[in-house]
Amino acid sequence: MEYRIQEISNMFHIPISTIRYYDKQGLIPNLERDHAGNRIFHENHIETLRVIECLKRIDMPIKDIKEFMHWVAMGDETITKRKDMFFRQKKIVEKKIMELQETLNMIDFKCWYYTVAEEDQTEEKVKQMLPQDMPQEIRQKYFNSHKKKESK
Repeated sequence: MEYRIQEISNMFHIPISTIRYYDKQGLIPNLERDHAGNRIFHENHIETLRVIECLKRIDMPIKDIKEFMHWVAMGDETITKRKDMFFRQKKIVEKKIMELQETLNMIDFKCWYYTVAEEDQTEEKVKQMLPQDMPQEIRQKYFNSHKKKESK
């Protein structure tokens, strides 16, 4: 099946200019053009764009994505390099997820805190509350949101 750039843009929710940029950077190999010079995308290009978008979401620089795409073009001799790169990225993402979970724990705690303060029309009671007096789930989120600071 063939796709036009507008279809790809809609499929990935990315601007056409970004797709053109990826092409100019050499990130989309073997991209054909029709008689009018319009890009023609095939299924293999869709998979390539999925990988590129994945790597962009984890803030991998274009130069590193370009290097990865070069390794792909080199074939089987770079399988280990590509695998190692994904394992490194996996560690980075897992660390970000942990940091975001700590942030979400604090936000959940503060949502609970201000809900209680609003019900009481004051922060005094909730401010004086000891952790053991908090609901179990909130107490856990409170402690989990402080892990990073306490372990430093």
